[in-house]
Amino acid sequence: MLGSAPGLSGRWERLEPRPRARMLRQVLHAGLRTSFHALGRFVASHPVFFASAPVLISILLGASFSRYRVEEDVESLLAPKHSLAKIEGNLVDSLFPVNRSKHALYSDLQTPGRYGRVIVTTRKGSVLDPVHLDTILKLHKRIYQMQVTVPATGVNSFNYSFSYLCLPDDKNVCIIDDIIRAMEEIQSARVSNSTIPILRYPITQLADGRQAYIGHQLGGVQGWGPSGGVRGQGSGAKGEGVRSARALQLTYYLQARGGLMDRVASQWENAFCAELQHFAALHPKLGLHPSTSSSLRTDFQFSSVLAHRPLLASLGACGVLAMLCCTMRDCVRSKPWLGLLALLSITLSGLTAAGILNLTGTTYNSTYLGIPFVMLGHGLFGSFEMLSSWRRTREDQHVKERVASVFEDVMLRFSGSTMLHLMTLGLAASPLTNMEAVRLFCRTATLAVTISYIYMLSFYSSCLVFTGYLETGYRHGCFCRRVPKPERLDSKPAWYRCLMYTRYQDEAQTTNPPPIGVGNNHSHTPNSNLTHTHAHPHPHPHPHPHPHPHPHPHTANNPAAHGLGHVANSTHTHPHTHSTAHMDPNPQDSHLLLGCVRRCYGDWITNTYVKPFVVLLYLVYISFGLMGFLQVSQGSDPSALVAMDTATVLYTRAQQRYFSSYSPVIGFYIYESAPYWNASVQRDLLEYAKGFQRISWLEAYLNYLSDNNQSTSQPRENFTHTLRHSFLREPQFAHFADDIIFAERGQGEEPDVAASRIFLVAKTTENKREEMSVLLDTLRRLSLTSRVRFLIFNPSFVYLDRYAAAVSSPLRHSLLAVLFLLGLSSLAVVEPLVSVWLGLTLLSVQFGVLGFMTLWGVELDCMSVLCLISALGHSADCSGPLLCGFASGRGDSRTRWVRVALERHGVPSLQTLICYSAALVPVGAVRSNLTHTLFRCLTLTAGCSALHTLAFLPTLLTFLPPSKTRGNRPEGDGQRQEVECVEMNDSTRVVDQITTV
Repeated sequence: MLGSAPGLSGRWERLEPRPRARMLRQVLHAGLRTSFHALGRFVASHPVFFASAPVLISILLGASFSRYRVEEDVESLLAPKHSLAKIEGNLVDSLFPVNRSKHALYSDLQTPGRYGRVIVTTRKGSVLDPVHLDTILKLHKRIYQMQVTVPATGVNSFNYSFSYLCLPDDKNVCIIDDIIRAMEEIQSARVSNSTIPILRYPITQLADGRQAYIGHQLGGVQGWGPSGGVRGQGSGAKGEGVRSARALQLTYYLQARGGLMDRVASQWENAFCAELQHFAALHPKLGLHPSTSSSLRTDFQFSSVLAHRPLLASLGACGVLAMLCCTMRDCVRSKPWLGLLALLSITLSGLTAAGILNLTGTTYNSTYLGIPFVMLGHGLFGSFEMLSSWRRTREDQHVKERVASVFEDVMLRFSGSTMLHLMTLGLAASPLTNMEAVRLFCRTATLAVTISYIYMLSFYSSCLVFTGYLETGYRHGCFCRRVPKPERLDSKPAWYRCLMYTRYQDEAQTTNPPPIGVGNNHSHTPNSNLTHTHAHPHPHPHPHPHPHPHPHPHTANNPAAHGLGHVANSTHTHPHTHSTAHMDPNPQDSHLLLGCVRRCYGDWITNTYVKPFVVLLYLVYISFGLMGFLQVSQGSDPSALVAMDTATVLYTRAQQRYFSSYSPVIGFYIYESAPYWNASVQRDLLEYAKGFQRISWLEAYLNYLSDNNQSTSQPRENFTHTLRHSFLREPQFAHFADDIIFAERGQGEEPDVAASRIFLVAKTTENKREEMSVLLDTLRRLSLTSRVRFLIFNPSFVYLDRYAAAVSSPLRHSLLAVLFLLGLSSLAVVEPLVSVWLGLTLLSVQFGVLGFMTLWGVELDCMSVLCLISALGHSADCSGPLLCGFASGRGDSRTRWVRVALERHGVPSLQTLICYSAALVPVGAVRSNLTHTLFRCLTLTAGCSALHTLAFLPTLLTFLPPSKTRGNRPEGDGQRQEVECVEMNDSTRVVDQITTV
């Protein structure tokens, strides 16, 4: 008819690509479903092999745990892998190595390979009080004389003391902190009844005339004001006297020359901590907070040790609830062991993945604690989806056919969600990721999810086959004992009848005859091999879309439509359609959660009066998410990822409390030769250091020239000659020789100053790390325009340098990859509106998790980003099947198909949420900052995904696209009759035929 109209041919050509795309999707769907159907039959035909092979592989690979190794370098995990700060650090180490310093070291600037550090605090009074000062010097003496024996036993044992391991100065004496020298001078003056030298803060002058910065060694300082008043804690200006101090920090530097000395230094660090613990017990008035070079690594990995028992408790709680979620009143159709076997399948896949990692030499770290929960969420949802699909199959089919139908119905969606997991995790594991902890986690999680998917297809599916045979033989789902028929149960006690309750097939057929009341549309054949044939008038043929036992569920809600039937035009025709006539003859016998969703929740969430409140709830959700999103802060502090109540946490708390008035010492390095004798260069360098507390050889040298009535603008030869032969030979300025590198020119010429350094300290407030990040960016921008080539460095810069970009980039890449994959798949595999809805759902879940975790006090660090990346796959697992189930239906109302989708796919999501939440509860009790972050982020992920799957999407889909009425043909085209299901039973199998008249 369209061809006869001349004005419609062009319009028809424009509309032609859309049917082609739909046909392509139908062909691909049919091919994939047929492939999974064949795979299901193959697995069901060889269940013993597919059940035993994963177990044997897991046992063999589990034996590789003898190669278990823990990551030693925490900095490489938690700091950006490629950053300018690391390049600058390597340059600084090449110019000014620690061993080159022969006079003074700054504990927060130069950190050698091994060291011991302690913060001493007083519970009352000041650390400079005579009694506390003497006690601290006594502690220093004990540490100085402490010895370790290596090896512990044997004739070749040697005793090593600190004097052998320490970094020596130019007089071959151990370099110690300047505050110790100042305290020794105060003690000597007090013993000799002489004038006590004035200790100034933050820069003081020692007895030899040298100026020393002690801002990082003395904390909680109260100074004397200009008029003799007392200044507040942490205040102080250059030259201000110290009235009292609440804390003191001491650092002991060790050398690690080769493997033997490194082992000796490691044992010395352990002895150092033990000595401090013993000394603290003897002197309760002092608080000692030790820290060593291995403290961060030990405390970071200690989270894994603390989580051993809670993880076992999580496994047990999840197993119990999984068994309960698979339990029904009907003892034969109840499958509690499948819940436990699903957990066993996930455990075996984790053991296999761990074995592969051990064999490949991969090291472990505490961030891997999140991988079991990624596997748990994905695997449990797949197993519950398979079990839900199994209950929708025909009970009188052969087990192989039922398993094949389950594969055909579930595996396409489950494979799609697995692909989303692999896409998000795989891209985050690529070299594009600049954070090593994120990359290693995602690489390991990708391997684990892949093996979990394979084991779900093999091990769990074979377990489903075995339980199917038990169901066919009417054996108890828990005890595997054959259940007697009703006439034999009547003589048993009530508790036994309740325990052995089931429904035999012949009983179901006699007690539940086909529904009547449709007039002549129902005909019954006398043939014993043909059972209840239903013929309905339709505008066009279609498979029955409803999972309810009633042949026309919608007619109960609309009696006027009873005579017309329903007008679905579903394009998904299944070669082995799930029959609804046998799915649930007795609704009271169905699963508890399924019954609640079918009879209560589905009607309630789609109620007209409930929808406005759900929409309002979503607006509140977006509002609070936006509130948190605007307050996101980066968590670049490594101590936020270690176990609580450990040495690192206690030390960091004491440092933040008493030593937050000033920033760490920042090295200002001039790495190229510069005309220091030029007056303009001198002004520039002095201007750069203005506003800082500083230890500057240039400033001291210029003052030296001025005090000796010499011009500061001299020729190069005179400037350098005076610097080398006069200034650096003065005792009070001799330590500046460590800060200058001379480069020889020609014979008889004065050398050039090839490189030099000065030390800067900034006044800070409580937001110390944020201020350091701003200072780093400001000075770097200044270095690009300066005539003098310089750089600034502090060891903490490797964590601050572009940390936000390094942490957030994997999340952005994964999110963009998922959206691209959804857009690409909508062209050939998935309905376009399903891709749009799923993409919007993922964005909404991510936005909510990011916002709410900020409101819960979680910063954006590597652990929270790992949870956000895994949240993409988790939310796709929960909402993807619901959207596909809703979009695949045609005809009826949106509300009707929302209820159907909730019954089929909302119940597995709810079961997964219950088991997943129970597994998270024990982890929240672990005393670790890392596990607290993990618990909060994963809890928010589960909660936001459940809200979208069970509340927001069911409500929004009732009045937003896709439409349920498109594609319906006019009634005037004539009606067709459909014979819904003709069952032909023989001795070997059941054949389903869909016949159209």
